[in-house]
Amino acid sequence: MHHFHYQKNELFCEEVPLAKIAAEVGTPCYVYSFATLERHFKVFDQALAGLPHLVCFAMKANSNLAILRTMVKLGGGIDIVSGGELFRALTAGADPRKIVFSGVGKSDEEMEYALRTKILQFNVESEEELFRLNEVSKRLGVVAPVSIRVNPNIDPKTHPYISTGLKKSKFGVDIRKSLALYQAGKKMTSIDLVGVSCHIGSQITQISPFLEAVDKLFELIKKLRANGINIRHLDLGGGLGIPYDRETPPAPARYGAALTKKLLPLGCRVLFEPGRVIVGNAGILLTKVLYQKQQGKKHFVIVDGAMNDLIRPALYGSFHQIWPIKKGVKRQQKVDVVGPVCESGDFFAEDRKLPVVASGDVLAVMSAGAYGFVMASNYNSRPRPAEVMVRGDQFFVIRHREEVKDLLKGEHVPKFLV
Repeated sequence: MHHFHYQKNELFCEEVPLAKIAAEVGTPCYVYSFATLERHFKVFDQALAGLPHLVCFAMKANSNLAILRTMVKLGGGIDIVSGGELFRALTAGADPRKIVFSGVGKSDEEMEYALRTKILQFNVESEEELFRLNEVSKRLGVVAPVSIRVNPNIDPKTHPYISTGLKKSKFGVDIRKSLALYQAGKKMTSIDLVGVSCHIGSQITQISPFLEAVDKLFELIKKLRANGINIRHLDLGGGLGIPYDRETPPAPARYGAALTKKLLPLGCRVLFEPGRVIVGNAGILLTKVLYQKQQGKKHFVIVDGAMNDLIRPALYGSFHQIWPIKKGVKRQQKVDVVGPVCESGDFFAEDRKLPVVASGDVLAVMSAGAYGFVMASNYNSRPRPAEVMVRGDQFFVIRHREEVKDLLKGEHVPKFLV
């Protein structure tokens, strides 16, 4: 569910016409609905009310400070994967005791930063990382709270780039070998083994992979406790999918009910790290039609947005619905919606039936709130777009559009070239 809707053939975000935002802020431009963000977080959190739990928003999905602040004010924690994300989370006012540090390649400096900040836990993903974290913690005279991320070798039936729970994945420790690593960690003086972590993938549209993972984790935790390791946390990651096209992912209520039934007897505080399911359908990308051209049997609609603004279609072959911000023309034609970047992969849609458009028309690329701006780049020396948040009948620019002078930040010409 989201708050993008037509009123008298004009597309609105909550109570603001998107034509107004496009005219005043320009395009391309990301637009987020505060009401949708709030509703999605509350629905997910309430679905787990029967469990001792903490919802830690996966900020890799969208790291804008206004988005993070929204999650924090709603009582959520933050799941981070870098020192930069930790800085953003703290700047947004996140409670360090609600911050979880995931990721396979934490540096010494990032570990130190998180230890000094006193975060909730580290999700450790390899034997070497565990030993390194112990050394860093010992040097600082502190004890690191740790969950070891285990890899249960479960197929989440999603895109291979976002499948993270198979044994061929770079993520986590083979669940069959994890007991030995926990026993090694138990002997470390600067490690406190607080939990078990598992994240099997993203954009998962079935409950069964989650339940299969829980069964394996349940058995592991029983073994760990039998070996004197007091597991208090179970981190189940995120991964619940959203409808981009015709997907029918389970509603959070159904997801929560199924997991609560299985997890309640475990007696753990359960951590969840949703990202896409909170913010994905809460955001869109506005882009303006520049030109059209016919090339053989292909009809191209060339827009001012590009793969550097939203790379998901080029990277994953992802589907995003495209809506005109003003309805009127009922006649449709099959088109490719493409951008100005000098790559054949620069497209938002291929062979898509859309209403006939004209130069100057504005289109909304839907479901762009997750992995949109965060993956944007300056490829082709294109400034990154603005970001806007709508609340009710008002809108706020939460990131100004980059200017061309910003592209040169940090660059210097050496004296021998002057």
